[in-house]
Amino acid sequence: MQQEKQPDYHAVVFRDRAAGFAFLTRSTATSERTIEWDDGETYPVVDVEISSESHPFYTGKARTVDSEGRIAQFEKRYGSSGPAGDEKNTA
Repeated sequence: MQQEKQPDYHAVVFRDRAAGFAFLTRSTATSERTIEWDDGETYPVVDVEISSESHPFYTGKARTVDSEGRIAQFEKRYGSSGPAGDEKNTA
C-alpha cells in the first residue's frame, strides 16, 4: 500500500448526546472539538445522533407488528373458509 494515499487513521471518541454514551475507537473521522477521556488523553470527539444505546432496536423499545391482529383482520374482511373450503360450497 502507498502510505501517502491512505487517510489518517487515529483514535476518536464517538458520543451519543441523547443517551449520554461515548466510546473510544479508531476512525478516519475528524473533528475540531476534543474531549479528555478516562485515560487522561485528549481525543477528537464526533457527536452522533443515534448509537446502540439510543436506537430502538438495540434498546428493546422497537415496535413489533401484531401478526395475530393482521390475520384476524384478514379473516374478518374475507371470511374463513376452513381447511377445504367446506363452508362456502355447501348446497
